[in-house]
Amino acid sequence: MTSSATLVDTSAKLVATEKASPAIAAGRLLFVDNIRWAMIVLVLSMHAADTYSPIGSWYYQERPPIGEASTLFFLTYQGFLQGFFMALLFFIAGYFTPRSYDAKGMGGFVAGRLFRLGLPTLLYVALIGPVAESIAHGRGLSASGLTDYFLGGGFLSGTGPMWFCVALLIFTGGYVAWRRWARAPRSRAPAPTALAAMLTVVALTISTFLVRLSQPLGSSVLNLQLCYFPSYVIMFALGIAASRGRWLETVTDRFAWTTAFVCLGLAAPLWPTVLVAGGALAGEREAFRGGVTWQSAGLCLWEALVCVGMSSAVLAGFRAWCAGQGRLSQFMSDNAFAVYVLHPPFLIGLALALRPLSLGPIPKFALLWGVSALVCFGLVAPLARRAPGLRRILS
Repeated sequence: MTSSATLVDTSAKLVATEKASPAIAAGRLLFVDNIRWAMIVLVLSMHAADTYSPIGSWYYQERPPIGEASTLFFLTYQGFLQGFFMALLFFIAGYFTPRSYDAKGMGGFVAGRLFRLGLPTLLYVALIGPVAESIAHGRGLSASGLTDYFLGGGFLSGTGPMWFCVALLIFTGGYVAWRRWARAPRSRAPAPTALAAMLTVVALTISTFLVRLSQPLGSSVLNLQLCYFPSYVIMFALGIAASRGRWLETVTDRFAWTTAFVCLGLAAPLWPTVLVAGGALAGEREAFRGGVTWQSAGLCLWEALVCVGMSSAVLAGFRAWCAGQGRLSQFMSDNAFAVYVLHPPFLIGLALALRPLSLGPIPKFALLWGVSALVCFGLVAPLARRAPGLRRILS
């Protein structure tokens, strides 16, 4: 086996000597736009999985009888997805934050973030969320129900998938304060090394484990699942550092793929070991949620390896193979954010329509995912973006 010191030395030399891939497209990284819409397609898949899975939470859940093999599938798929996809979006958001701030200044930057993130969130909380709730629970929207929702404070937890925008507004506020009062440095950040990747895994593991002592899996505060926030905060901060070093344009393919293969190579045998030895397949999942347990520590380590490994793989893979945009990818990119904001009531309605079908949970999940993607991207988002006033909010 290769020692850690040898791996650090080898990867550091690769960073220093290998020619980096060129930046994609003058003025815009189109492969990043492709990553964004691909991650939103995966958001649809996560919510479709939540509908039939024995884990997770969503507006509407059928919770059908499920065997051990199907349980293993959902545990693996949802756990793997949760390990990286939202953290990667926070990394990308962090990457473009300094550039936007520098270009617009503090006032323009704050105004732009409030418009881009705040208005869609208000739209969701005021209209889309209550509609999704009413469809999921089979009841109509009533004046008394809406009054209780707003005056009783229910709207504070009614952000649905827009929790991402709320969190990004909070992170953005922290960045603005840092730039305004801490005199943030603008010097070029050094290229990442294997040691930095290893330390990131360690930081993710320890911080997540500590947070889950008080915020276990399944808990939330105002619809913010703080049990996952260490990875979001760290990846957002890494994105800011990466922006100063232009890592997306300059980090070598070999370094990115080496990081991905090492992290995912370690994660692959760790997952079944932790699941089986920890009793997850037998329904004994409480120890995984948090606390001073080896199951929680093992899960935190696995999630950290997946986060760093898959983020490196996705960024390198899209930069190499999805660097441009044709008509379809441009269409997907244009409509991705609208799909993210609008999809819950439509996905729930489709799930209710599919309920009479006699299918197992995995085929039903795949069907719901596919149909909801076609409906939301092909119909809902394009029509909504033509409505007066909504185009700018949903673009």
